[in-house]
Amino acid sequence: MATKAKAAAKKTVTVTQIGSPIGRTKDQRDTLIGLGLNKRHRTRVLEDTPSVRGMINKVQHLLRVEQSG
Repeated sequence: MATKAKAAAKKTVTVTQIGSPIGRTKDQRDTLIGLGLNKRHRTRVLEDTPSVRGMINKVQHLLRVEQSG
């Protein structure tokens, strides 16, 4: 029963793309696509995991990040 409560209380992070991928390197564009973003002002709510945090860190200059949950 404790695992169900733990699974329901997963932390999330809200990311909004504020910068354009035009003129950026291919790996930065691919990272945005991996986050589910590809146009400015699009927002996604993602699970707060180390891999997602690493992707956010790579393109942090193109994103606005807000803590959720």
